Amino acid sequence: MDIKLLLSNIQNTSHSLDVTGLSLNSQSVKKGDLFVALQGEQKHGSEFINNAIDNGCVAVLVEDKDIECAVPCIRIDGLSSCLSKLAQNFYQKAKNVELIGVTGTNGKTSVSHFISQLLEALDVKSGVIGTLGISHLDKKTINTTPDIFTIYSALHDYNNQGIEIAIVEASSHALLQERLAGLSFIQGIFTNLTQDHLDYHDTMEKYREAKGKLFINNPTMKVIINRDDENHPYFLDISSNKETETFSINDLGYFKNNEKGFICELNSFVFELPLLGHFNLSNALASYTSLKLLGYNDEQIIPTLSTLLSPPGRMQKLDKHKIWIDYAHTPDALLNALSTLKIHYPESTIRVLFGCGGDRDKTKRQAMGEIASDNAHSIILTNDNPRSEKPEKIIDDILAGIKVENDCQVILDRKKAITSAVTTLDENEVLLIAGKGHETTQIIGSQILPFSDIEVALNALI
Repeated sequence: MDIKLLLSNIQNTSHSLDVTGLSLNSQSVKKGDLFVALQGEQKHGSEFINNAIDNGCVAVLVEDKDIECAVPCIRIDGLSSCLSKLAQNFYQKAKNVELIGVTGTNGKTSVSHFISQLLEALDVKSGVIGTLGISHLDKKTINTTPDIFTIYSALHDYNNQGIEIAIVEASSHALLQERLAGLSFIQGIFTNLTQDHLDYHDTMEKYREAKGKLFINNPTMKVIINRDDENHPYFLDISSNKETETFSINDLGYFKNNEKGFICELNSFVFELPLLGHFNLSNALASYTSLKLLGYNDEQIIPTLSTLLSPPGRMQKLDKHKIWIDYAHTPDALLNALSTLKIHYPESTIRVLFGCGGDRDKTKRQAMGEIASDNAHSIILTNDNPRSEKPEKIIDDILAGIKVENDCQVILDRKKAITSAVTTLDENEVLLIAGKGHETTQIIGSQILPFSDIEVALNALI
């Protein structure tokens, strides 16, 4: 696209050159891209202009200062507020894909993938954009919700592939930073709200307000709210569309747990849900409600609930072993995972292995220690992603919540910790490896190292 056309409703330019893509990240710039240099959380994009040029960018947009460089550099006042216009101008087919947004502290990934699985079973091509990456395009994402250009580009490509519906995980960071600006959603789903990201939001009130942005100024969006969460009246009240749907575990006629999951009754249909945990009952009901609002009936939806599969790293069972990998990295998620194992394996003792991320909300560390102390028989504390913090300090914060009488080990090396936990597991024990789930890297200091809880645990089983 000629840059004059790209900027036509933003600012006139005398330059005439062909733009083949948009990028906010110099490392992801490809030949022919337009690089948009904005202030990031830590550094300004202008510091990386030369890197973007080396990678092939044909022009640069800047906001707050004139810069001379080897390619045309165009200053646009208020550039940061023009990103959605740029994205809409360039990725014009993005608007052809219908969107479902899912927000909440926990459950976003599971609900998104469950909806996609149900749609695919009904021969509706769908995609998911979120924590596990961008499905069908085989793209990984750094954040739960990618930057605005990545999202629009993915939707544009989805349309080219004939994908009709995309389910997008809407994080609180993304909603505040307007990474979803200009996108129109047909549904918005709220799963739950518990403590997380207070290093960014400061208070739970501000965190809740950030989540609520999905439901404001979207009067045609159908709203689906979890009424089992104590915050549900807030989300019902702020939603632009007052014709909301709610769901609750109490909507089930009954449910009985077994080692595979649950036997459930819903609207006179009896079915097996092959997922562990009450939270997955909630996630499945959110997905069911979404499909109902899309116009499908119980005869089409409910039998398919029996085929749902957990996304990677979400209460993922390792083969025939009593070993579970879960992404739980918040107090509520850790409690849910441990409570789930207690319910489904009442005859077994529970061992939990976890840590907490560095440079993140420090107030949840003691709380997670207390939860492990109250709900597990033995505990192994280890590194999560310590980042720039001293691992020993993170462990000390967690230990503040663990009772002296608990069986607790500290093994900082996560590979050694997992190997020890797996190889010493008794027959009557179940093991929860929590915190990193699907992740394939570990951040220690400034290094991003290859690491997978799943691979390490499987290798220890050999």
